[in-house]
Amino acid sequence: MMEENEAPLIFSHVAAQGKPMHMQAETVGCPFCDYQETENVLKQEGDFLWIKNKFPTLKHTNQTLIIESKDHNGDISTYKQQENRDLIRFALSCWQQMKADHRYRSVLFYKNHGPLSGGSLKHPHMQIVGLEEMDGERNVQAKNFVGIRVLKDADVTINFSKFPTMGFLEINLLMESGQDTDAFADYLQKIVAFVLNRYHHGRCDSFNLFFFERAGKLIAKIVPRFVDSPYFVGYRLAQNFSDAHLATIGEEFRTFLRVKS
Repeated sequence: MMEENEAPLIFSHVAAQGKPMHMQAETVGCPFCDYQETENVLKQEGDFLWIKNKFPTLKHTNQTLIIESKDHNGDISTYKQQENRDLIRFALSCWQQMKADHRYRSVLFYKNHGPLSGGSLKHPHMQIVGLEEMDGERNVQAKNFVGIRVLKDADVTINFSKFPTMGFLEINLLMESGQDTDAFADYLQKIVAFVLNRYHHGRCDSFNLFFFERAGKLIAKIVPRFVDSPYFVGYRLAQNFSDAHLATIGEEFRTFLRVKS
C-alpha cells in the first residue's frame, strides 16, 4: 500500500479546462502581457507582480505566479543587471512570505522556460506553490547539490552535480543564507545565458530553475532540458556525464564568463 507521504499530487482536469496553452504562440491573447486582474494581485513592486494562479490545477495546494516583466519575450539572461537583481530579491521575498505561513507543509519555488520545460505560457514567470499536505522536497537529497566545483567567488559557489536529480547536467548555485543576493542574481543570470547560448553548441532552448534552502544555504539548481530519458521516465534512474566531461563543460563555462566580462 502506498504511504501517505508517497502519494502523488492530484491534478484536476476540470480546473485545467480553459487554461491558456500557447508556449509557442504570439503575444495576442497572452494573459500576462497587460495583467488587469487586480483582485488576484498579492504583491507588486514596479512591473513585478505576485499573483494568484487563475487556474489552480493541483488539489490541496495554493498555486501562485510571479510575472517577471511586461516583455513577452524577455528572460533572465536578457534583463538588465539591476532589473534581474531586483526580480530575484522580489521573488525570494514572496517565497519567504509563503514559507512563513503555517498552513503549508512545504513551499516549492521554480521556473519553467522553453518548450521542453513543462510550462504552458511563454511569457516570463515563476511559480510559488504551497503544499498543504505534502513535503514536496522529500525526494531531494543533500547529495543532489554536491558536485565538481566550477567556480568560487566570495560567498558564491557553482558546481556541476555528481548526483543529479534527473540528469544529465545540473548546475548548482550556492550562497550562505542571509547574504545580499546581488552576486547570487548576477551568477544566476550568467548561468542561464550559458545554458541558452553556449551549452550543447547553443541548441538548448529550455531549462528549469529550482530554489532551495538547505543547511544554511540558498541554492538555485538550473537544469537544461531536452527530451526526457526513458531511464528516468520508466525507472527513475538518473544519468550523469563522466567527471572528465563535467570538467570540460566547466572550463567551457569559465571561458564563457571571461568572454562575457
